[in-house]
Amino acid sequence: MKKYFPAFLILLSGYTAFAQKIPYTNCKNCWLADSLGNHRVVLTFNGTGKAAKVIIPWRRRDNDPGNKRIIIEDAKTKQKITNVKAGNINRESGEVVFEPTSGKGTYFVYYMPYKNEGRSNYPQGVYLKPENTASPTWLHSLGAHIPLATVKEFQSVDGFNSFYPMEVIATKKETSALVSKHRAERFLVFPEDRLNSIRMTKDLPRRWIQLGPQSKYAATALRGENFSFQLGVYALQNLDNVKVTFSDLKAASGKKIPASAIFCINTGGTAYDGSPLTKTVNVAAGNIQALWCGIDVPANAGAALYTGNATISINGKASKQIRLSVKVSSTLAKNGGVDEPWKMTRLGWLNSTMAQKNTVIAPYTPLLVKNNTVELLGRKVEVNSDGFPKQIQTFFTPGMTEYTDKPNNLLTEALHFHFIKPDGKNIKLKSQGLQFTKQEPGTVQWTATSANDSLQMEVTASIEFDGFMAYTVKLTALQNVDFKDITMHIPFKRDVAKYMMGLGEKGGYRPENFEWKWDVAHKNQDGAWIGNVNAGLQYSLRDEKYMRPLNTNFYLQKPLVLPSSWGNGDKGGIKVKDDGKAVLANNYSGERKLNKGDVLYYNFNLLITPFHTINTDFQWATRFYHAYKPIDTIKQVGATVINIHHATAINPNINYPFIAWKAMKAYDDSAHAVGLKVKIYNTIRELSNHAYETFALRSLGHEIYSPGKGGGFSWLQEHVSDDYIAAWFVPEIKDAAIINSGMNRWHNYYVEGMNWLTQNVGIDGIYLDDVAFDRVTMKRIKRVLTKDGHPGIIDLHSANQYNKSDGFNNSANLYMEHFPYLNRLWFGEYFDYEKNAPDFFLTEVSGIPFGLMGEMLQGGGNKWRGMVYGMTNRMPWSDGADPRPIWKVWDDFGMKGTKMIGYWVDDTPIKTDHDKVLATVYKKNGAALVAIASWEDNDTDVQLKIDWEKLGIDPAKATITAPAIKGFQPAKTFGPNDKIPVEKAKGWLLIIK
Repeated sequence: MKKYFPAFLILLSGYTAFAQKIPYTNCKNCWLADSLGNHRVVLTFNGTGKAAKVIIPWRRRDNDPGNKRIIIEDAKTKQKITNVKAGNINRESGEVVFEPTSGKGTYFVYYMPYKNEGRSNYPQGVYLKPENTASPTWLHSLGAHIPLATVKEFQSVDGFNSFYPMEVIATKKETSALVSKHRAERFLVFPEDRLNSIRMTKDLPRRWIQLGPQSKYAATALRGENFSFQLGVYALQNLDNVKVTFSDLKAASGKKIPASAIFCINTGGTAYDGSPLTKTVNVAAGNIQALWCGIDVPANAGAALYTGNATISINGKASKQIRLSVKVSSTLAKNGGVDEPWKMTRLGWLNSTMAQKNTVIAPYTPLLVKNNTVELLGRKVEVNSDGFPKQIQTFFTPGMTEYTDKPNNLLTEALHFHFIKPDGKNIKLKSQGLQFTKQEPGTVQWTATSANDSLQMEVTASIEFDGFMAYTVKLTALQNVDFKDITMHIPFKRDVAKYMMGLGEKGGYRPENFEWKWDVAHKNQDGAWIGNVNAGLQYSLRDEKYMRPLNTNFYLQKPLVLPSSWGNGDKGGIKVKDDGKAVLANNYSGERKLNKGDVLYYNFNLLITPFHTINTDFQWATRFYHAYKPIDTIKQVGATVINIHHATAINPNINYPFIAWKAMKAYDDSAHAVGLKVKIYNTIRELSNHAYETFALRSLGHEIYSPGKGGGFSWLQEHVSDDYIAAWFVPEIKDAAIINSGMNRWHNYYVEGMNWLTQNVGIDGIYLDDVAFDRVTMKRIKRVLTKDGHPGIIDLHSANQYNKSDGFNNSANLYMEHFPYLNRLWFGEYFDYEKNAPDFFLTEVSGIPFGLMGEMLQGGGNKWRGMVYGMTNRMPWSDGADPRPIWKVWDDFGMKGTKMIGYWVDDTPIKTDHDKVLATVYKKNGAALVAIASWEDNDTDVQLKIDWEKLGIDPAKATITAPAIKGFQPAKTFGPNDKIPVEKAKGWLLIIK
């Protein structure tokens, strides 16, 4: 079905003067794009002979068109024509001679054919080079006068690939004439409709030549609508610090739309963390800058014509005024118009502060300050007079199922700095006192200053309700001073510092002595987690230049910035040493000299773990189905929550779940009707090219999208052109993503979007596939997902980040700041469940030391080892590891209300007589389910060591049975003293009653 765009006049420069109207059309499914390209020209030939000539006024935005192949096809026979000769091929037009093999009729010219190379999900569109297939005989037969073929229309494979109207370029002649006419001006302004996103930055669109620059803009908007428009600035000279300001828009009646309701996203707004954002816009001569503007039309605005001005200034000096005329209709926009995002009604979301206030999120409790101690859920921090933690305590049992009154002290002494002179002596600073500057339920802040005659240390710190602590340590030289070293010591208690993860170490038992050096060019490492199951501390070293790096395959393209303080060139590093009394994390920065007035920032973050007790009942009752399937099918398998991935019918576009939202709502409603919940894939790391706001976001430079070498799928090369990083691609629907730059205003849009989906579509949570945002955004997301009683379930999947592309980080260490708001982990791809030891399972996969539980993924996991940590795999991810037989055991046994006692608990009631065969007990009154798993190198026999009194079961009446579980174990009965055969890498589920 062809869709015709409005025709426009095309003038052929450099040729005999004539004009013709040539329509731009879509011809969906008319040809296979991946072999012939996304664009073609339809020709009509009415002449005779063995040759036809055409001059195609294609006005192409791509560079070097002469280096791309031209394929001509006979429409009648569908055959490729081999006798083709290209003449002058340039961006404005192309001359081609070909053999009209069917005589009079229609012929197709494909002028950007390509082939995809590389991985199917990371393709590289490679445009085919010109080829010479014409026979010498045919070439020799060409005469001076060749009959002309006529260009009938320009076609795109679909509307999404069309260049019309904003990517049809003006010719050099047209552009020169425009510039010459306005040579006295510094720039020209082309107001543009919101539906015609300005896409090109170096070429004027032909449309603007026709319309000419304007000093006025008129539009129609609804009452209450989030209306948007563009001011296209074409620089005739270099322009510095371009700003746009607005007057009130006034109606004849005296009513007005205040200037405060009008904004430009390019020149300022609100950052992702709620702070004011000012942007500097510079435009080089010959370039185009789109200024995307918005008008929040008041709902109570009367139907009338409102007029005012937009003033564009350069370097603070007013330069041009654009008269704005907005006719407001009597119709009230529903929900501000955001239900119709293709009208660019959501641009204001970029400046949203929704859910920014740091209110306490369940299950956390308000912070409480008593003297110099801050109390929070399951933890306490005593603050020393210098502002650093004097003691950190947690109040969790080793099993992580309960809180306790007995504190677990993390430190042997206060966290502290050493300022060491060249002679080895320590420069001592005197504290000037501690002052609490903010005491709110969600945040407590304090300051402390310590100094002597040569050095001053100003500490500003805060703790939040989830256990996150942020330290800004400003060090100022009051005199010239030399240092042998500046270090920060974290003295852990030995029993707390049992495990370690980070700094190049896989999760597991802490090495006795360990040393690490900065290598930001290759390694996404700036700290570690050190702890035990029920008490631990993650810390990361940063300074004032910190920027969150990219992750998930792209770390090397935007790595960490080496802290000038902690890194100190190549002098800084970390040593972790066990001295028998304590485990000292010595964070050193090495030799340096400070001149009077020099300032360094030794900033760092702390995160106190665990965050809360584990919710075992949620684990047993909440069963994810990770696929888009009919509701009845999912209900029948016993799942309770559906995860809808992207690249599905109701969520087709990666991280942009707003296009098929009506179908998504219908699906959600059907699921809710039978008691199921629905979560969707939506994160920020990359963004679909189908996002309606793609080119508005591109107008923000590198704020939203990372800089890069471009390439990737053909659509990106043809429309985004350059300076981006191509990301995930779905071949079936040709959804091509672009990498996000990190911390930016798209997070504000993300929060608003998640709120809209929760309130209007009825989603019950989100599935996160790795995360590119920080804890500020995570907290906001949790708030909007759980607002008004919505469940707000969040699970996080991660592929193992310990590889070159990801900077050799640990997934759990990388994402630990998000753990307080997750309901489940799914770690994950490229995790080896067979070769890794139990301490790796516990720290990197299970989530238990942080108050979480998880599931397995790669190869379906190891079902026996998984049950030691309460983990199964996920339906229907792996046919060979169907979790339903284990779900049935859970239900038959009655897992709800059981107490999980892991093998890591010293006084567990059941152990085996083999150190490498571990047992976890799920205990309730009169019964216990025991998960046994082996890490032995061979098959073995084990005997259970049961403390019957702790188990609460009379051994004289006890039975030990192994229920038959398909694919897991046969039915069997054991006596209390029987040897139990355990196969290598397998185990048992035993019921003791």
